[in-house]
Amino acid sequence: MQKKLTITIDEQVYKGLYQVVGQRHISQFIENLVRPHVLGKDIEAAYQAMAQDDTREAEALEWAENLIGESLDETR
Repeated sequence: MQKKLTITIDEQVYKGLYQVVGQRHISQFIENLVRPHVLGKDIEAAYQAMAQDDTREAEALEWAENLIGESLDETR
C-alpha cells in the first residue's frame, strides 16, 4: 500500500529533480534513496534481489541510457 506524503524542498532542488529524474519519477527516486535508511540493514541482499528482477533491470537500463542521451544533446 502506498501513502501520499507532502514535503517541502528548495526550489533549485525541485528543478534539479524535475530535470534529472523527470516529473513522473520523482517519488520513486526519493523512495529508492530513503528506503535503505529506514527499512533495515541488509541492503546487500535487497540489491541482489532487485538485480534478479529482469523487468526492473531493463527499465533501469533504459532510464540510464535515456538520461545519458539527453545529456549528450545539451548545449554547453
